[in-house]
Amino acid sequence: MTKTLRLPFKNAAAKDVNILVNNPKDGLTKAEAVATQTLIIAKNIFNSTGGDLVAAGDPVILISDTAALA
Repeated sequence: MTKTLRLPFKNAAAKDVNILVNNPKDGLTKAEAVATQTLIIAKNIFNSTGGDLVAAGDPVILISDTAALA
């Protein structure tokens, strides 16, 4: 099983941008993830083809599992 934190944003062109973080720490809270998104926007850490990140969406943890075919 693999866990990935997805931090969704909107950029200046109103396009969706996602930042994916593999293996987030156990017990990560929504408040911690939102604080990280706020910091990313405030410090203008990342650029996208549609301009700066301007708004944050709801962060989620994606859980996936892989099974070999018999």
